[in-house]
Amino acid sequence: MRGGLKNFWVDLHLHTVLSPCGELEMGALGIVARAREAGIDVIAVCDHNTCDNFTALEQAADGSPAILPGIEVQTAEDIHVVTVFPRYEVAHKFKEWLWLKMPSVRNDPEVFGYQVVVDGRDDIVRMEDTLLIQGAGYDVDTVVSYANGLGAITVLAHVDRPAFSYPAVLGPFTENYPVDAIELSCRLDSAQAEEWREKYPSRTFLRSSDSHTLDTISRENCTKMLLAAPDFDEIMMAVHGKGRRRVYWPWG
Repeated sequence: MRGGLKNFWVDLHLHTVLSPCGELEMGALGIVARAREAGIDVIAVCDHNTCDNFTALEQAADGSPAILPGIEVQTAEDIHVVTVFPRYEVAHKFKEWLWLKMPSVRNDPEVFGYQVVVDGRDDIVRMEDTLLIQGAGYDVDTVVSYANGLGAITVLAHVDRPAFSYPAVLGPFTENYPVDAIELSCRLDSAQAEEWREKYPSRTFLRSSDSHTLDTISRENCTKMLLAAPDFDEIMMAVHGKGRRRVYWPWG
């Protein structure tokens, strides 16, 4: 039974060794140890176009921190969208749909990096052969719509960046674009972040680490939320300001 509300530190965008741009140190045990050291309560594992290392993180963490399954989708237009799911089975269903239009381009580890699926002890399970850092065959509106239909938390990723963001590719998004939240890069200072809040005053903004290395996992690079428990349902409520749950302005 849930008690009163309390503050939790949440990072809804973090990569593992499965993403070719992630360092080899980003195994399950290293991520969990660093998150515990940093005082992070919830992590969403969001590798590029896949969720296959979620189980490893969940096993390694054993509940501390809480691990949520996610995918950072690269759309047909090369826009990044973070999708976080309530259960692995739902994330896997989304991945299967996504891969119906995934180009069959093989990864070259010497060019892009290794794509390693591990278990909870960081033993290698397999190498992913399909290149993960490429656009799947669905446009951004279709990706967001399908993820929303599965009950995901949908987030336009790092909208301040000059590449792989919605504004960089398609220009400004509308105030009511149908995602749950907007992510700003943790590298922004408070004045730069405030400019985005002024542009979109009704939107919920998140700061996520987008970690590819262990040293970027920190409270300074994520978002504080007022929740009853560190889980998906509570975070969804907070993103929408329901039941006294809330997302604190990360640069406040």
